[in-house]
Amino acid sequence: MISIEGVSKSFGPNKAVETISFQANDREILVLLGTSGCGKTTTLKMINRLIEPDSGTICIDGKNIRDQKPEALRKTIGFVMQHAGLFPHYTVEQNIATVPNLLNWEKQKIRKRTSELLEKLHLNENILGLYPYELSGGQQQRVGVARALMTNTPLLLMDEPFGALDTITKSAIHNEFKNLDELKNKTTILVTHDIVEAFELGHRICLMDKGQIVQIGSPREFLYHPVNSFVKEFFASNRLMLEYKIASVKTVEPFLKMSLSLKGQKELNKSANLWEALQIFSGEQSFNEDYEILVQAFNQYRKLQSV
Repeated sequence: MISIEGVSKSFGPNKAVETISFQANDREILVLLGTSGCGKTTTLKMINRLIEPDSGTICIDGKNIRDQKPEALRKTIGFVMQHAGLFPHYTVEQNIATVPNLLNWEKQKIRKRTSELLEKLHLNENILGLYPYELSGGQQQRVGVARALMTNTPLLLMDEPFGALDTITKSAIHNEFKNLDELKNKTTILVTHDIVEAFELGHRICLMDKGQIVQIGSPREFLYHPVNSFVKEFFASNRLMLEYKIASVKTVEPFLKMSLSLKGQKELNKSANLWEALQIFSGEQSFNEDYEILVQAFNQYRKLQSV
């Protein structure tokens, strides 16, 4: 879907991005991860020509983005900015309808699509007449996502979209975001410095440092097959939790020495990750045995994964 070849960008004497190449595949969420100043946001903004590269090529569906006007290009790309990026002088309804109005959609079509997205993002229609300052941080972020999804473009760019939210609100929005039907047919590139967020949302991760790509791969590859010490150390402080998050109940099932009793729990979703499963059991005395069984199974599984 998106191909970036030999792209570089400097601001004066500072090289923000230095000869990077990668591809974002159809229907995947690719996360650009790294600390502040590593070049990830500059890379994202070059894709929709908010920043022009000094060299290299960027193609979407095989077409060089320089062969069309920036304004026309941006109408085909959903974009979620930091802190939602809503227009303060527009109501929620006007914010969501920004691009459809530019595309001359009929009012009835705009209203129908707006209602669909509000329902999917757990927003009440009574906020449509409000202004951004009248919304909570979580509501603002959901409205920003709704605006980006409104025209159902095949490409979605997200620049630190959940960075300003508290942990609880961020977790809720992550779950809503992952379950959106619209994402199944999109290529999404998401910029974040949050390691846990990258693992929760990304199919693949592109780790950047000092304007260069250090490694691209699945979350599992970063933990169990790091290409160098920088990658290994980057994830070290969160490693155990991240390992729990990439292992599902089904994955460790062959290592269970006995069946889970699941007292008071009708069923455990086998596709759930170990972190989610252990949260169900944590703190409940009746689940102590199940908790220990899962941890032991995970430890056995983990021994076979470590490099």
